[in-house]
Amino acid sequence: MGKEKKIFIAATRQNDGKTVVSVGLVLTLKKIFSKVGFIKPVGQKYVLVDGEKVDKDAILMKKVCGIEENLKDINPIAVEEGFTQRYLDSPNPSDLIKKIKESYEKVSAGKDVVVIEGTGHAGVGSIFDLNNSTVAKILESPVLLVSIGGIGRPVDEISLNAVFFEKEKVPLKGVIINKIISEKRHTVEKYIKRGLDKMNIKLLGLIPFVSLLSQPNLFQICESVKGKAIAGEEKLFKKIENIIVGAMTPRHALNFFKPNSLLITPGDREDLILAALSQHSVLTPPYELISGIVLTGGLYPHKTILDIIKKIDLPTIITSGDTYEVASEIHGLVAKIREEDIDKIEIAQKLVEENINISEIF
Repeated sequence: MGKEKKIFIAATRQNDGKTVVSVGLVLTLKKIFSKVGFIKPVGQKYVLVDGEKVDKDAILMKKVCGIEENLKDINPIAVEEGFTQRYLDSPNPSDLIKKIKESYEKVSAGKDVVVIEGTGHAGVGSIFDLNNSTVAKILESPVLLVSIGGIGRPVDEISLNAVFFEKEKVPLKGVIINKIISEKRHTVEKYIKRGLDKMNIKLLGLIPFVSLLSQPNLFQICESVKGKAIAGEEKLFKKIENIIVGAMTPRHALNFFKPNSLLITPGDREDLILAALSQHSVLTPPYELISGIVLTGGLYPHKTILDIIKKIDLPTIITSGDTYEVASEIHGLVAKIREEDIDKIEIAQKLVEENINISEIF
């Protein structure tokens, strides 16, 4: 390995904010160091790019943070369908390790600092011998562990995850607690520190909860429900703050309409759809009560209503799922940062700059 500084970003569980921290950290480090590299050695959520399977976070970092290296070096291993079974049938840890090392050499060449993003919690990847602690050991990198707000749970989970790194003799630089309720910051900091002190682990940052970061946009919603946009295709970048399930009369539904709401309703509930259309533009732009509609059951409303939807260009998605199934899918949707989320990217950078002790990490 070279003389570059490096840090491995791990998390106590999936969706703790590891990607937000990685994006914010790389953008912040680019203000401090002239040459910053990034690698996600093992990725689980991939897409096809020029016939290659590449993790979504690798694509995000390349586009948002200006990482120059090839995508397959930024993410040398993408865990595709059948990967685990093939590995267990014919284990080849040395081949995987070689891939990771070769890619790291390329992304770290000439760099001042390299950010390495892990995958999931400490145990993820153990089945094919590449969990976070193993990869951090391979790359000889200290670890920064991300957990989420609270007091008891994060300390418990940090304790559990720390065992993996201790076993591999990987140094744990410290932890960041994400999604802290601002009003409880002082209390959380006080007691988290006490809990971490008993394990001789440093607290290197407390990041406040920002609701915008957890808000999905309509494009993500359309993808998650396997839907199709039938109007407002150019407005699918809009973020959703509230969800209304159309299982009531229009009179009562109106009481639940709040700014930037999404209405989920069967396509033949034309009374609710008309109520939503009537409220779409009652607020002063850019604010609006109804930002979009998801029509369930694969049902289209009457042509006259559909014409109104298209005329006002209200983002409308149709999906074959039933209303309960679709609502559950959307409620459980994890809003990952995308390259078009300029506001989220700016927030991520600001959160890291203002709330993480960069000098202590390096």
